[in-house]
Amino acid sequence: MSVHLHWFLPTGGDGRTLVDRHAYADGGITRDRAVPGVRAPDVGYLAQIAKAAEQLGFEGVLTPTGTWCEDAWLTTVALAQHTERLKFLVAFRPGVLSPVLAAQMAATYQRITRGRLLLNVVTGGDSVEQRRYGDRLDHDRRYARTAEFLSVVRGVWGGRPFDFAGEHFQVEGGLTALPPDPLPEIFFGGSSAAAGPVAAEHADVYLTWGEPPWQVKEKLDWIRGLAARRGRTVRFGIRVHTISRDSAREAWTTADRLLSALDEETVASAQRVLGRSESVGQQRMVALHRGGSLERDRLEISPNLWAGVGLVRGGAGTALVGSHAEVADRIEEYHDLGVEHFVLSGYPHLEEAYWFGEGVRPVLAARGLLPEAPPPSFHGAPAARSSSPGAPGPLAPGGRT
Repeated sequence: MSVHLHWFLPTGGDGRTLVDRHAYADGGITRDRAVPGVRAPDVGYLAQIAKAAEQLGFEGVLTPTGTWCEDAWLTTVALAQHTERLKFLVAFRPGVLSPVLAAQMAATYQRITRGRLLLNVVTGGDSVEQRRYGDRLDHDRRYARTAEFLSVVRGVWGGRPFDFAGEHFQVEGGLTALPPDPLPEIFFGGSSAAAGPVAAEHADVYLTWGEPPWQVKEKLDWIRGLAARRGRTVRFGIRVHTISRDSAREAWTTADRLLSALDEETVASAQRVLGRSESVGQQRMVALHRGGSLERDRLEISPNLWAGVGLVRGGAGTALVGSHAEVADRIEEYHDLGVEHFVLSGYPHLEEAYWFGEGVRPVLAARGLLPEAPPPSFHGAPAARSSSPGAPGPLAPGGRT
């Protein structure tokens, strides 16, 4: 079982700090804050990241979904014109579009990009945000709807008119002109009791956030058992940030710098909002922060696993921090548990892609987890950089060196 490496496209903006214009207030997320150094998610900057990821040997890039970022479908199909091999793990919410339309969009996407689509199904754990889309279902009913949605999508991909009568969807003769070729792999995450059966029945890859290895093992064993009872096998992935440097000291210094712009009031406000999330996965992330402490010895919750990102940001809240060899050690540890896909990111995403791709990837290749040959060069001008890993290429307008 090889390691599959993926990077992340920051379609909500990027920068050198954990504080951005989407800051948390007690009433929810505020916008348009004046935060220095925030890079706008325009196509030019995102194309730099996508090209860098392709050149550095990442298989794909995850693009998020939400009201705080650009639409993933439109953004990635545009970026596909700037890349040749890179796959796009497109996140979307089943409750905001028809499953037949989603099946058709995926089929068209595969033909436009020559088979470079992966799908990340996000059921949604925050009722406040779901209501922004006009969705008023509660947590468990959203997962029940997701199960029906994926049943319809796979049925429509069968190439014949497909009928379905469920609580949430009723379809008569659903089909696409041509099924997608190949069928996109479906990535799916969820830590609640309602999520597990959906993953076991429908997911190709179950995706978890970066928790300590013993907790990840518990989740993987849970999904394995549910899938086995249905006669299926599910592969696994993990979503985590990285801070990798030539030495552990440099990496931890970078982590400390990310915290330097935070204060106790900012952290407390974010934790109050995040703590109200209905998402069990988000609740597990909040629990890792140990009360919102800014102390490093309380934030390193497992060797080289740092919970600092989740102090003020929702979703994946942990980072692998250390030397290139140490980060590779942790990846190998998760891999030994059965994790195959690693969906990684870092702040800023352009520079951290180079630090990981030029630092950690060769270590993984030397250990036989990746092809030893370097990735093919992209046919075009790569982002200019110095000879040291992690040096940034040219920034988008508004970015800072």
